[in-house]
Amino acid sequence: MPHIHTLDGQHDITVSAYIVRMQDDEPLVLVHMHRKLGKLMQAGGHIELAETPWAALAHELAEETGYQLNELSVLQPTKQLPTLEHAVIHPVPLLVNTHRVNAEHYHSDLCYAFIARAIPARAQAEGEADDIRWLTLPELQCEVASGTALEDVYEIYTHIVTQCLERYEWVYADAFSIADPVDLVF
Repeated sequence: MPHIHTLDGQHDITVSAYIVRMQDDEPLVLVHMHRKLGKLMQAGGHIELAETPWAALAHELAEETGYQLNELSVLQPTKQLPTLEHAVIHPVPLLVNTHRVNAEHYHSDLCYAFIARAIPARAQAEGEADDIRWLTLPELQCEVASGTALEDVYEIYTHIVTQCLERYEWVYADAFSIADPVDLVF
């Protein structure tokens, strides 16, 4: 999707999905070749004006990887999230960062970490990048060294694998709603 904000110095809000799958005892991380950037990176994209961050992530996952939320667990600091009567609760992002896309434009990115137990049941959407790879961290590091992958992607995946997999709760991703709250208007 095109950027919503097009003037110099503006920020778009984006979502990213960092997906880990265990093969035997080895964590594999999912990256795809971004069509415009020509770099290996995580799945994700822009949050459109008419969608929640979680709904944006759900559609980007399906389009770019083939994964549906019911095929994934999302890493969360706790399983005990509050229940709110008049709001929809979304998962807590693993991290939020702002980065420069070009000299005049920024993305503020909500990054989520996922665990996949299998490869996706569906293919990615037609027209999406068909170069999807499951790599070990050393393989991803080699792709960074060769200039094929983004360094931030390696750094975030390393944090997930070394710090978060054992410490965070694995919560079924479809436990969170992609719907808008409809019963209360302020």
